[in-house]
Amino acid sequence: MKMYYGLLLLIPLLFSGHKSEATEQIHQAEMIHEHDRCHLCGMVITKYPGPKGQVHLKADKMVPKFCSSRDMFNFALQSENKRQIDYMMVHDAATTHWEQPDDSAFIDAKSAFYVYGTTKKAVMGPAVAPLSTQAAAEAFAKEYGGRVLTFNDITLELLAGDK
Repeated sequence: MKMYYGLLLLIPLLFSGHKSEATEQIHQAEMIHEHDRCHLCGMVITKYPGPKGQVHLKADKMVPKFCSSRDMFNFALQSENKRQIDYMMVHDAATTHWEQPDDSAFIDAKSAFYVYGTTKKAVMGPAVAPLSTQAAAEAFAKEYGGRVLTFNDITLELLAGDK
């Protein structure tokens, strides 16, 4: 009988090393194609400079893509859209060319640092430049101006110029 209870105690250990599919899922960016249009403004994404963004929704296979990280935030911060979002990705401005960002430079938007108010030109208003590290964001801000923010610092009020 003791052996039976001993085996029962080991069962959770057997499964503790296994992760569910949801936790093993690696977030992957979708490529931005030549004719893809911004989900928010309808402009052809690849025709404009600056980091781009994309939003991966929980219940939808469609991935809204945006001509700027600013447009991505303007979409994602709307209350009706927030609850539908699984994850978001942005180009890392520290590792890709500003004029033509490369899709291999997409990073998780929530862990990125942002420089807002930079002199770098972007589409649809002031740039919200994403960078993968705080040090890279501080160096970017020192060179191009602006202030360093975290994901949670970006608000609709900030983007509207009210903050």
